[in-house]
Formats: sequence, C-alpha cells, structure tokens
Amino acid sequence: MENQIYELQFAIDTFLLLICGALVMWMAAGFAMLEAGLVRSKSTTEILVKNVGLYSIGCSMYLICGYAIMYDGTALLSGIAQLDSAAVLGDFAAREGGFHGDALYAGAADFFFQVVFVATAMSIVSGAVAERMKLWSFFVFAVLMTAFIYPLQGSWTWGGQDVLGLFNLGELGYSDFAGSGIVHMAGASAALAGVLLLGPRKGKYGPGSQVNAIPGANLPLATLGVFILWMGWFGFNGGSVLKLSDMNSANAVAMVFLNTNAAAAGGLLAALMTARLWFGKADLTMALNGALAGLVAITAEPAAPSALSALLIGMVGGLIVVLAIVGLDRLRVDDPVGAISVHGVVGLWGVLAVPLTNSDATVLGQLAGAATIFVWVFGTSLIVWAVLKMTVGIRVSEQEEYEGVDVSECGIEAYPEFTIK
Repeated sequence: MENQIYELQFAIDTFLLLICGALVMWMAAGFAMLEAGLVRSKSTTEILVKNVGLYSIGCSMYLICGYAIMYDGTALLSGIAQLDSAAVLGDFAAREGGFHGDALYAGAADFFFQVVFVATAMSIVSGAVAERMKLWSFFVFAVLMTAFIYPLQGSWTWGGQDVLGLFNLGELGYSDFAGSGIVHMAGASAALAGVLLLGPRKGKYGPGSQVNAIPGANLPLATLGVFILWMGWFGFNGGSVLKLSDMNSANAVAMVFLNTNAAAAGGLLAALMTARLWFGKADLTMALNGALAGLVAITAEPAAPSALSALLIGMVGGLIVVLAIVGLDRLRVDDPVGAISVHGVVGLWGVLAVPLTNSDATVLGQLAGAATIFVWVFGTSLIVWAVLKMTVGIRVSEQEEYEGVDVSECGIEAYPEFTIK
C-alpha cells in the first residue's frame, strides 16, 4: 500500500512537470507571433525561421551538453536510457525510508521542463536583433548560448555550484524561483550585447535626438502572441513548484497561478495608463509589453506574495517597461520588440523585489546574483558576437535590409500578395 502511494505521488509530480513543460513550450509560439507582429512585413518569414530554428537548436544542445554543465555532470543520456519504473522506484524493500521522489530530478521529466526554459532565454534574443541580423550568424550564437553560456550561469544558481569556484550565490541569499534573472535577464543580457555591436535599423534614428517609429506589420498577431505567452507563463511559474502530490504543494501551485495572472494584469494596466498620461494615447504595444513586464517581474517570486502584492509588483514592472523602452530609444539602442526592456530591466526589478516578500532572500544576495548573471552572459556574448562580426559578419547589407531579410535570408515572403513588384 505504501509503495502504491509513492508511485501515485511520483506520477502526479511527473505529470505536473510534463504538462507545465508543454505550456512553456507553447510560449515559443507566443514569442514567434509577438515578434512576427512587431516587425515589418518584409522581415516576417525570417523571424519565424529564427524562432523555430532556435527552439530546435536549444533542445539539441541542452541535450548534448547543456544539462550536464548546468547540473554538475549529470549523465543525462544514459540516465534517460535506463529510466523505467524499476530503475526509478527500485525495490522499495531495499530502500531505507522508501522512495521520496529524488529520482525524478535525474529523469526525463526534469530535463523536458528545463530545456524549454533554455529555449525561452534564447527567444528573447531573436526579437531584439530582428530585421538586420544574418540568420546563420544568429544560429551560431544560439548554439553557444544554449550549450554553454546559459547552462554555466544556471549551474551557479539553480545548479548550486560556486561561481568560478569563488563564492556560492545560494549562501549569499540569492533566490530566483522561476527565473526573472536566470532566464529573462540572461536572455536580455545576450540580446543587449548583440544589439550594441549590430547597430540600429536604417532610418530608426535621425539627427540629434530624433527617433522615428517603425510600426509592426500585424498588431493582431502580436496581441495573440502576448495571450499565448500569458497562458504559457502559468506553466513557467506553476511548474517551478516541482510538486503537486501533497496539500501544501497543490496550494502553492494554485497561489503561483493566481499571482502570475494578477501581476500580468497589473503590468498591462500600469503600462496602458502610463502611455495614456505620457503620450496622450492608449498605446497597444506598450500595453502588450506591460503585460509581459508584469509576468517577468513576478517570476522571481510568485509563491510568497499575496495576490494584491503580486498585482503591485506587476504594476511597477509595467511602469518601468515604458520608461525603459523610451530610455533605450533615447540612447539609440534599437530593440524592435522591446525585449531588453521587458526581460532585462524588468527582470532586474523582479530579482530585487524578492526580499519584499521572501525573508530568506537578501538584498546583497539578489544584487550579487543579478550582477553575476549580467557580467557573465553579457561579457561572453559580447565576445561571441564580436568574433562573428569580425569573421562571417552579423549584419546584412544595406540593400538587403531595404529589400527585407525575408528575400535575402529565406527566399520566401510572408505576405507576397501585398508586395509591389
């Protein structure tokens, strides 16, 4: 009877990781639709190719070596090959204290849940460098990001290893429940390095402080993308509880869902109101990024706050993202979809907000964790982008950019019936 209870608990906990992992995988579709909607029609096919390509690259590289780097050399391939009911549950009579689910975290369910997070981090990069980056240079960077850069910083945080053998972020009090820093700020740091070396799109900035708006081609598609991301985020945060098979864990999952939704709503409302007061218009793109900002902000700690606190954390994120998008434009940092502001600037806010509701986290630990993630990911990404720029190049020609990267990089137009020949 006891063995049957353990088996049921294992099945429920495994199901949580699998179904939430599938929801996070669905976020790949959200990123693809959001980015396709916010770029110009002549760059739509290429942004879609980047999104399906980076997802496949991320899944492959994390399987080959990324998971092992992040979790201290776990022999993933052999572990999955041997993973059956007997290997996992073992002989209960021979197990002192019985089975408590530890084997779950070396198995296929955990890998699947982790690998979709890697793809999320890389998806952040694709929108920021849209409309002017060479497709295959982007793919080369995706290989290195998902195989080494992301997993190593993940090993210092979720993996519990010392940072370059010097200090342990967990012992300093760093806490990041589902990855405001580990996933989102890391992706934004890599994106920022690429954008700085890539330069802005032609015509984006004029003389002096002039900033020229370059509207996206399909705002309904962008809105659909945000709703998909909003839905997928329940898996992103809810699955990070890692358990569902006891009353406390089930309640924690429910609270995470509630807080995730509240923060997204608060972020959207704050961004919408800020845009209305500042620009005199209800800016849809700011509202969409406000929802994403609320989601990013609550990701670092969605379990501890009350629902009202989560709403307020999300609202601060929505306010910050509008300021950040405008600020980066004034600094002539061209980010077509606002990814650096949403995932980087607001990701930092999410990390720093953790001690407000989680007494186990410390301000020093949060600052140390954020600084470590940024310095490592930005620094290594800058080197990789620079090497690519000096060798194969990272930017398409001015003529190719004018004609659209769909033609030069993919040979297929997303909206051929609207093209004037």
